[in-house]
Amino acid sequence: MTKFARIALIAGLGAMTAACGNGGLLNRDRPDEFAVQRAAPLVVPPDFNLTPPQPGAPRPTEGSAAAQTLEAIFGGPQARSTVETSVLERAGTADPGIRSAIGDPDTATVAKGTVTRDIIAAPEGDGATASAVIPG
Repeated sequence: MTKFARIALIAGLGAMTAACGNGGLLNRDRPDEFAVQRAAPLVVPPDFNLTPPQPGAPRPTEGSAAAQTLEAIFGGPQARSTVETSVLERAGTADPGIRSAIGDPDTATVAKGTVTRDIIAAPEGDGATASAVIPG
């Protein structure tokens, strides 16, 4: 190695070593050995009447996973507010067979007109040739 390469290597190693600490080798932060406390010994609970689960038996749960998730997130069922209650009262109840009545040919629908049909039937594009006409 050349003399310049050695000096550059020593300077680089010195810079990397200097970045390793902030107070030198003898001024390190150490844990305080007098701040350590002993933990209380483990104690067997006094209730020995618990029975072990049977092999293959389902786990005892308190509701489904979805119910437990909602309970954890929202804190359980809440009372409805007055606004929500009034909206539900005004909405009334839905006809139980509404889904089958929608497809019935005798169901009255609102004609949206040719503009809506043209928009729905328009070919998909990138919008480069799109234009808007503002009447007035």
